[in-house]
Amino acid sequence: MQITTALKEYSEHFNQYLPNYFIAPSGAEKRVVEAMCYSVTNGGKRLRPFLVYETAKLFGIDFEHSLNCAVALECLHSYSLIHDDLPAMDNDDLRRGKPTCHKAFDEATAILAGDGLLTYAFELLADERTHKDPIIRNHLITALAKGAGAFDGMVAGQMLDLLTEKNQTELSAETLIKHIEEMKTGRLISFACIAGAILGKATPEQYQALFDYSRGIGIAFQITDDILDIIGNQKLMGKTLRKDDKQGKLTFVNLYGLEKAQQIAADLISKAQNALNIFGDKAQTLKDLAQFILERNH
Repeated sequence: MQITTALKEYSEHFNQYLPNYFIAPSGAEKRVVEAMCYSVTNGGKRLRPFLVYETAKLFGIDFEHSLNCAVALECLHSYSLIHDDLPAMDNDDLRRGKPTCHKAFDEATAILAGDGLLTYAFELLADERTHKDPIIRNHLITALAKGAGAFDGMVAGQMLDLLTEKNQTELSAETLIKHIEEMKTGRLISFACIAGAILGKATPEQYQALFDYSRGIGIAFQITDDILDIIGNQKLMGKTLRKDDKQGKLTFVNLYGLEKAQQIAADLISKAQNALNIFGDKAQTLKDLAQFILERNH
């Protein structure tokens, strides 16, 4: 099965279940839940949930038993997009080809919707339906909190990204960009992969293999995003392009040039694919996904 077909089929299946997670209250406060639902259901490739599903499947875990974890991750990812699009951050009007949350609703509601999705992610992971073993649930909660956090996670990466726009950091450009790319996008992709390992009670060797895979595809994904910001099609991407240079952002492309950035991404994908050899043929879809990340056009 072609990886694009696999992604599409999973996305359609996943999307069917999402409305069940956003039953709005009857009072006026339902507006924030509606904004949360709008942002999560507003398209997207569902790459991160797909990674949770595929890595969990390596250990015999089916769609139903990886779903809560996948939805939790998509909620947290969507929160980050809502806040990233706000006027104080990237100030964007489009997300996945539709108005961003603060444009579809208003800025205050968008901030609350992001807050709501962030907290809801951990509520879902704490639910017994995520895994019957509370130790496993605790491991998932800890891993996502660290991956999304301000000490060495996504929030830290976003802070560095903002500081580079204002030239407020003394780190070398090369050190800085590696930190940004790894944390801002890579940490949540890493969680998506190790979540399957946690759910499946992987051996240390299996866990390390999935972690190594996630590191490679996570940084490569962000490099590809940077490349597409320069050469991509705005209609396919569904967001405003060519903003990084205007905002003075540091990226692999403006640091190394387009050709070298593409080569760095290709090398990372090759190493990521090799890390999965421990799983044999069962990991072929994950290897194909890595190639898709490198060659995608949106």
